[in-house]
Amino acid sequence: MRLHHVQVACPPGGEDEARRFWRDGLGMTEVPKPAGLAGRGGCWFRTAGEGGAEIHVGVEDPFVPARKAHPALLVGDAAELERLAASLEAAGFTADWSERHTFAAYQRFHTRDAHGNRVEVLAPA
Repeated sequence: MRLHHVQVACPPGGEDEARRFWRDGLGMTEVPKPAGLAGRGGCWFRTAGEGGAEIHVGVEDPFVPARKAHPALLVGDAAELERLAASLEAAGFTADWSERHTFAAYQRFHTRDAHGNRVEVLAPA
C-alpha cells in the first residue's frame, strides 16, 4: 500500500493563492481535475517522477486551516531542502527551521500555505 494523495483545504476562491504556494513556491505541477470533479472548485498538484507526491486542494466553506495536521513532503537531500525553502521565501512564505534536527535521521522545516495550512518538508540527514 502507498499513499495516493493528501487533501488540504482552501476557502472559496482560494485557488490562485494555492497555486502561488504549491506551484510557484514548491515547484509542483498543476494537473487537471477529472471532469466529474472540476465543478467543485479547488486544484490538484503533483511532483515529477513515477509515484510522485500529489496534493489536492479542495474548497471548504466554512474554511478552517489545518494547524497541526499536515502533509510531509520528502525531498532527496539537504541541498533540495534548502532550495525549496528559498523558493518559498521568494514567493512570500516563511520556512520555519526551529525543528530542523528534531526528527531522527531527517532535517526539516515547516511552513504554512497561503491559507494557513501547516506543511512539512524534510530530507534525509
